[in-house]
Amino acid sequence: MKQIVIIGAGAAGLMAAAIAGREGARVISLEKMNMVGKKMGITGKGRCNITNSADMSEFIKNTPGNGKFLYGAYERFSNTDLLDLLHSWGLKTKVERGGRVFPESDSALEVRNTFMKVLKQYGVKVHLNEPVQEIVVENNSITGVRTEKEFYAAHAVIIATGGKSYPSTGSTGDGYTLASGVGHSVTDIRPSLVPIVTKEPWVKIIMGLSLRNVEVSVISKGKTQASMFGEMMFTHFGLTGPTILSLSHTVGKLLRKKNSEPITISINLKPALSAETLDKRLQKDFELYSKKQLNNGMKDLLPQNLIPIIIELAQLDGHKPINQITKEERLRLCHTLQHMTVTVEGLRPVEEAIVTSGGLSLKEFNPKTMESKLVNGLYGAGEVLDIDAFTGGYNLQAAFSTAYVAAMHIIHGDD
Repeated sequence: MKQIVIIGAGAAGLMAAAIAGREGARVISLEKMNMVGKKMGITGKGRCNITNSADMSEFIKNTPGNGKFLYGAYERFSNTDLLDLLHSWGLKTKVERGGRVFPESDSALEVRNTFMKVLKQYGVKVHLNEPVQEIVVENNSITGVRTEKEFYAAHAVIIATGGKSYPSTGSTGDGYTLASGVGHSVTDIRPSLVPIVTKEPWVKIIMGLSLRNVEVSVISKGKTQASMFGEMMFTHFGLTGPTILSLSHTVGKLLRKKNSEPITISINLKPALSAETLDKRLQKDFELYSKKQLNNGMKDLLPQNLIPIIIELAQLDGHKPINQITKEERLRLCHTLQHMTVTVEGLRPVEEAIVTSGGLSLKEFNPKTMESKLVNGLYGAGEVLDIDAFTGGYNLQAAFSTAYVAAMHIIHGDD
């Protein structure tokens, strides 16, 4: 019977332990935190966005950080395979907007409990509060791992420690240290799916304001570099929300370029309307509120606290009576409604990112098996690898699929 040690009990670690246990291995799961799946518990606002119902080709497109590496893993273990497995374990799921898949109960805790039930069923030993200090290698092959408590012999070791984001959940970059200790390279670690810091002081005035059905674009060198449709929110430091988090990958790439050009975020508050249709809509409102001041004539169009900001950005006087607004001023207002612009100063730190961009170099891992090309019997799974995707369940699927492939290869040795 093979003995497998899995370092980390997050999404990837739990899946690897469950599959290896199911296939008959003796499995030891070593988790440095006082509970398993801590970071998984905060995905999807505490509801656990397990995966997405999209076609697997969409998963690759939604993984800007080395998505092509996952072709083999997704062939072996797709979103359908994952859901079939979870359903067989008794977890009921539902599909929501954007194809996001959640547990029917809306509880991340239920997902964790499901895994714990399965691990117990398969005899997996879970050691909490036991960080790994060293991966032990002899003659280029794994012999085991060492913690401060003891040495655990192993035929194979899976590093599933996560990245460096949300350190309070245990993701503090330990996997990078352990892997580099046995010769692996770590690429540049950066935040991905992270809020954006902006320059304009007025964002503080509307902090907490959420906008839905807006189109957000990243502009640099006078060109649109990327666009997303959906939700966003203003904060005391800048912008956050699903569209912003997804666009942060593009912003990060632009910021890293030498002599990088200024980057702006353009927000189209009315993306469903053409400029002409929006102007007609504005004229209609202006007729209705013709005797009011401009400040009070846009309440049907925008949230109240956004109105003075838009008026100021359009360089108009909010106290001016609407029946005195010129056509040129009205068109300027229309343009601002569809090109509300803020200047990017940077990204929030990696510790605040949902996902880490960068990680163990994929050149040193076999995409069909997740085994190290440098050390026999060493595997990587999940976010510790240099893989990162957009929001929507794509990152968790990557963790589950890579973990499944690693566990199956250890037991059965097939590609």
